[in-house]
Formats: sequence, structure tokens, C-alpha cells
Amino acid sequence: KKYGLIGLPEDTITIDFEGSAGQSFGAFLSKGITFNLEGDSNDYVGKGLSGGKINITSNESSSRKAEKNIIVGNVCLYGAISGEVYINGKAGERFAVRNSGANVVIEGIGDHGCEYMTGGRVVILGKTGKNFAAGMSGGIAYVWDRLKNFKDLCNMEMVNLYPVKTKEDQKELKTFINNHFANTNSSVAKSILENWAEYLKEFVKVFPKDYQRVLNDTANNDQEKLITAEIN
Repeated sequence: KKYGLIGLPEDTITIDFEGSAGQSFGAFLSKGITFNLEGDSNDYVGKGLSGGKINITSNESSSRKAEKNIIVGNVCLYGAISGEVYINGKAGERFAVRNSGANVVIEGIGDHGCEYMTGGRVVILGKTGKNFAAGMSGGIAYVWDRLKNFKDLCNMEMVNLYPVKTKEDQKELKTFINNHFANTNSSVAKSILENWAEYLKEFVKVFPKDYQRVLNDTANNDQEKLITAEIN
């Protein structure tokens, strides 16, 4: 009632968890609430995320490399609206399906990633499965394509692939990776940041054709308005 539609300031409420979180961890989490989980979770992590933040790291006592092990299940971020998620490990299938506005960094996913995605940003610091970006009409994904085989795994019907060349894209990507390291102490993120000039060349930008068309049309309209204003 006090904050109304504006919502809570970031990190107003922070809750730390340890162990296996089960299904739908952080579902519909609201702005201003942060969940920190040391352990793992099952399907639907961040389902319907609504402005909250979720950080998931493997158990500190584990001898396994986080980036090589699945730490969350299938269909994470289903229908997420807004918020942030940082996962120090891999996810199962249909990661970020129907994501419409959340920003997320993860270290590998299964098949059908970013399926029907309409908004937000997804950064994948590892391998993807097949049929990535099927039905993806909005948002942007950045994929670390170390094996140079991502194009074979991506559904190209609705997206184009580009190197991360512009200063704006490079700044955005680096900011997400910095945030990932700050929130999870990820060794993968640390390595990328320490070797930024080298590893940046291996990233691919997944850009939906429809979204690109809208941005181009908007830019053209703005330019036309500017020209008209100058003439008048």
C-alpha cells in the first residue's frame, strides 16, 4: 500500500535459501524482492517473474564445476514479465520460453531455448541445445559460441545472427556478465571479463527479424520527423 504501483525499491527484501528448492522457485516474484539460492531447483524457476531478482549458485562444498552441471530444471522463466535472474550453472529444456521482459544470464541450456520469446535479454555463457529461438519475435539473446556450431543449433526462421560489433551491444553484454559475476561469483564470467577482447569475438547476437524491422521503422520515422522539422 505504501509503494503502490511503483513497487518496492530494489533489494528491499532479501531471502537466502540453501538446498533443493523444488518446483516454481521464485514464481511471480515481485519488484524489490531478491531470492538467493545456494543449491539447485527443479522446473519453472522464475515463472511469471514480475520484477524480482533470483540468484542461484551451486553449493560451495560441491567439487563439481558449476558450468558443467544442470542446476535448474525445464521451462524456467516461462512467461516472465520483468526482473533479473543469474544462474551459476546449466538449465534443462525450454529455457526462457515466452519470456517477455526479464533479463537472465546462465551458463548453458538444453533444447528449445528462448522459444516464443517476445522481450527481455538472455545471455548464455555456454552451450545451447537444438531448435534455439523457435518462434522468437522479440528481445535479444547473446550466445557464447565457442565451438562455432551455434548456427546449426538455431532455428533461423524468425531470427538473424550477428557478431557483437556495436558499442551499445558490447556495453550491454559486458554489463550483464559483470552483474552475473557480482551476483554469483561465476568462474566463467570472471574468465570472460579477464579475457574480454579475445572472447567477445566468439559471442553471437540473436536478433528477431520482426523486432529488427520495428526498430528500423521507428528509426526511419524519427529521421523523417527530424528532416521535416529542419525544413519547417
